[in-house]
Amino acid sequence: MDTLTQKPVLNLSSLNLEEEIIELKKKLNAVLLVHYYQESEIQDLADHIGDSLQLARQAAETNADVIVFAGVHFMAETAKILNPNKKVLLPDLNAGCSLAEGCPAPIFKKFKEEHPDHIVISYINCSAAVKALSDIICTSSNAVKIIEQIPKEQKIIFAPDKNLGRYIIKKTGRDMLLWEGSCIVHETFSERKIIELKTGNPNALIIAHPECEESVLNKADFVGSTSALLKFTKENPANEFIVATEEGIIYQMKMASPEKIFIPAPPDANCACNECPYMKLNTIEKLYLCMKDGKPEILLDEELRVKALKPSKRMLEMS
Repeated sequence: MDTLTQKPVLNLSSLNLEEEIIELKKKLNAVLLVHYYQESEIQDLADHIGDSLQLARQAAETNADVIVFAGVHFMAETAKILNPNKKVLLPDLNAGCSLAEGCPAPIFKKFKEEHPDHIVISYINCSAAVKALSDIICTSSNAVKIIEQIPKEQKIIFAPDKNLGRYIIKKTGRDMLLWEGSCIVHETFSERKIIELKTGNPNALIIAHPECEESVLNKADFVGSTSALLKFTKENPANEFIVATEEGIIYQMKMASPEKIFIPAPPDANCACNECPYMKLNTIEKLYLCMKDGKPEILLDEELRVKALKPSKRMLEMS
């Protein structure tokens, strides 16, 4: 290619990306929705920060022309499901989710057809195609509340997280048919290492997300969604917490309670496995570029979107 026709390479290091992103938000009339598991520098730029339920509500209510979702693919898809006429941007299209990837829609459709007397309640951590096969969507914040509204005689398929499903069964006493999926982050936490950590920090409370395995949940002083864990650390008088979830939330915990100590629960390996590799694909550089270029954009087939909208709206109504 003739070098005279090449576009100049943008030198991002010469830019104040925070200021550029703030200006782009104004120019685009954009809202920046950020999940708790994002890098702290992205969290600081958020118009709204939260867990899946909080961000779904914000997506449903926004008056912005553009939704920029600093999270993972299924979250941005949910925003598009709720806002067909708005542009929805995701900094990195490869920011996926092991739960969503572990529940392919064609295979799940056959599973559902094998149990025609069951309704399907799907955790929001699934693809738009699986949402379209579902009757109700839930999050870890509202799952128990939604299950408790289902008639006891009604049989239920719960997908795709087996650990969250087992936690709900234990909390509600309901017998649900579970899809065998799990989160790669929450399954890494080591019961043995958490016990060792507790031994060295006897005054620390163990708090855990219900996507963790049952052996870890049994050791926890409190189990809850990401937002519930944050709320618990604000309100509980304890000064030390061992946190068994993706460690991105610890940034918000420290900001809310700077005088308290937060210890990330160790995985069963010498790695940074308590960080979600998908969430961390989004960087402030990619965030800036997606807003500047207007892509990657989330696009959905309209028939699929309409099918996925119904169970998503039922979630918002029931919670």
